[in-house]
Amino acid sequence: MHKSKILIAASVILGMTSATAVQAEDRFASKFGPEDQIGAANNLSADTTLAASKLISTGKVYSLGMVISRETPAFAPRGVAVTVFSPSQSGNKTIGSNSGTYNDDMFTGWLGVGTQIDGLGHLGDHHTYYNNNHAEDFVLATGLTKLGIENVPPMATRGVLLDIAAIKGTDRLEGGYVISLDDVMKAQKAAGTEIRKGDVVLFHTGWLDLVGKDDGLYGRIEPGVGLEAAAWLADKGVVAVGADTWGLEAVPHEDPDAFFPVHVKLLAENGVYILENIVTRDLAADGAHEFLFVLGQAKLKGAVQMIINPVAVR
Repeated sequence: MHKSKILIAASVILGMTSATAVQAEDRFASKFGPEDQIGAANNLSADTTLAASKLISTGKVYSLGMVISRETPAFAPRGVAVTVFSPSQSGNKTIGSNSGTYNDDMFTGWLGVGTQIDGLGHLGDHHTYYNNNHAEDFVLATGLTKLGIENVPPMATRGVLLDIAAIKGTDRLEGGYVISLDDVMKAQKAAGTEIRKGDVVLFHTGWLDLVGKDDGLYGRIEPGVGLEAAAWLADKGVVAVGADTWGLEAVPHEDPDAFFPVHVKLLAENGVYILENIVTRDLAADGAHEFLFVLGQAKLKGAVQMIINPVAVR
């Protein structure tokens, strides 16, 4: 190829790359200001917490976190292991005048296993993340210097369960099923409520019931939220969107060549947190569509995501 043609081609490619990056920056600028690191959590307030507390009528508490072990299926190559030690006590030794003994445990693994929250530094576009944070400026091997999970404030707000499996007349949606905006509207109506600013919205699909029964199918595909529904929820001002699936969005997605576009839409573009592998079956069985949702994750500085055990109280 002639040298001038090579230069022209290179200029075109660079121009397209720059245009894409600028487009990402336009999409990812925060309405909460250039220094914001908490995104839609800005929609939490004392008023939303007080209003949510008034939903408690029975006092029943639901654990929304799954039990995690070495066998828990996870997005490859993730996994976890707990190793228990009894330091300085081999040979049945004891410690101190009172013959004390103790055990300690060491965690080895990934923080995105089982029930988890995805922070705002998790998914981006062309290495640009929420509020125009570029990877080269904040992503270090020793942890994120911005958007780390330690910045996420505690959540005590209204939770809303949308039972998509129920409105479709099934116990479990098919893998790859895309939850549409129409599905959201129908489930919202069936729940007898409307999504509001400051809510945490959870979807019940029945998919989590596959864990321990067919882990291969569970981890290969999944039903999930489509882009239109995700955009609508973000526009409503929800704080987080979760589901009883490992990746929230449909796999394969509406565009099978796209890499988790709903994650980008919620996290990077709107600062809306994602909750995965949420145990929704008990809420669905009880018809609990509105409740106080409470989450306070471990504040591991610089972490991208975190294993969690949120609770619902109704």
